[in-house]
Amino acid sequence: MTARDSQRSRVYGAEEFVRTLFDRAAQHSSRTIDFFGAQLTLPPEARFASMPSVRRYVGDVLALPAVSARWPQAGPLTVRTRRAASAAHYESSGGTGIIAVPDRDSADWAMRELVVLHEIAHHLSPQGPAHGPDFIATFCELATVVMGPEVGHVLRVVYAKEGVK
Repeated sequence: MTARDSQRSRVYGAEEFVRTLFDRAAQHSSRTIDFFGAQLTLPPEARFASMPSVRRYVGDVLALPAVSARWPQAGPLTVRTRRAASAAHYESSGGTGIIAVPDRDSADWAMRELVVLHEIAHHLSPQGPAHGPDFIATFCELATVVMGPEVGHVLRVVYAKEGVK
């Protein structure tokens, strides 16, 4: 029996807000944003043009020394195309993690670094509710390691603002 995923909608709402921050920063010549009274410079966010590029990225992230040292128990992780364009998905089958990402024109929202890191975080935190405290801590730490401390900070603040634990 799996634990109830009671904060899923709050997590998705918070992450949509963070993706909007990145989108707006990318539209301007400066990546500096005013974030709750503090000036932060957001790093560029990777966008993926194809499933092979997502697969390469996932492999590169899992091969980072900081990631493999922090999560040595992480097993193999594969990436496949998801037919439905409305969601990305993580599942585990026989000890292998599987990320399913839509890659159609209507799913540009999914072919981006923050979404793929979210799915990798599911792979690295298989215990508890799917979007519970262990997942949140893992995603924030992973985003900090891969994208930088500003991204981890933004996620933590927005999660707290949305009541995510």
